[in-house]
Amino acid sequence: MQNRNWHILVVDDNNINRDLLSRQLEREGYQTSTASDGKSALDRMRDLPIDIVLLDIMMPVMDGYQVLEAVHADANLRHIPIIVISAVDDMESIVRCIQLGADDYLLKPFNTTLMLARINASLEKKYLYDQLREEREKSEALLLNILPEPIAERLKSGENVIADNFHDVSVLFADIVNFTPLAATVNPDDLIMLLNEIFSRFDHIVENYGLEKIKTIGDSYLVVGGLLRTMEEHSKAIAYLALDMMDAIEDINRRTGNELALRIGIHVGPVVAGVVGTSKFFYDLWGDTVNVANRMETHGEVGQIHITRALAERLANEFELQERDPLYVKGIGEMRTYFLLGTRS
Repeated sequence: MQNRNWHILVVDDNNINRDLLSRQLEREGYQTSTASDGKSALDRMRDLPIDIVLLDIMMPVMDGYQVLEAVHADANLRHIPIIVISAVDDMESIVRCIQLGADDYLLKPFNTTLMLARINASLEKKYLYDQLREEREKSEALLLNILPEPIAERLKSGENVIADNFHDVSVLFADIVNFTPLAATVNPDDLIMLLNEIFSRFDHIVENYGLEKIKTIGDSYLVVGGLLRTMEEHSKAIAYLALDMMDAIEDINRRTGNELALRIGIHVGPVVAGVVGTSKFFYDLWGDTVNVANRMETHGEVGQIHITRALAERLANEFELQERDPLYVKGIGEMRTYFLLGTRS
């Protein structure tokens, strides 16, 4: 166990006992706080970084049993070890305290050497618990960086196969034009920093509109609306997203002096979504809607938001659209498509 300034809370309604125990612990190098009743003890546990509690049983206002019950019911406190130090010498009290969550039970008058050994044993367990909790939090944060939160929660709950049908979503593909030539002229660190800035800006906009980023592939970016969050107007949200992404890339160009541009394609319709893989899993989309959105991007024009007729019909009242000449799309056939120019004034 690494050395650290452990903080011990001493809870006892007897001033002499409380002060004597505190001084003994401070001589051993511990930091101490005190409380004269159960209610004050709970307040200090919530307000201070307490590592362990030495708890008397018979106290006014709130006794030790009630403190144990309150700590056990509070998810923010129940990880703190509690050693009961009491003059109550009967098996029923000992069993009750252990059942309520106490880590140990010492009788008054106690042997100081034994007490310190019990404290160190409890702190050792707390240190290991804190390490495990820190690693778990890191793992959960990493999982949320890879997967949408609702999907991450389903995996954590034990679902082995996650595959869902969604009947109406909006799918956006964006590709950064001129990024590949730029990659040949700048050093890798600067390139990654620029790409990180671009995608971080996009991520922030996506979150603001309540949409879901699915993944990035090189310099391409995939977003979906209406998938994991209930949204009646996800098509409008994704249209606003596309316009904001165009503004963001122009702003980054002004700041960096680059000449990057976006080519965006959007379509609406049904998709299948699910988790693929076991050790290196990811959340992805499949279906004609995804393929058509991708075709809109690849058959679009630099600096334009290329959308299908199905999406245009939903946006016509609020957005400026420009119809294109009929477009032949391989694997789909002739399509009527539009450029999304902006919002109606």
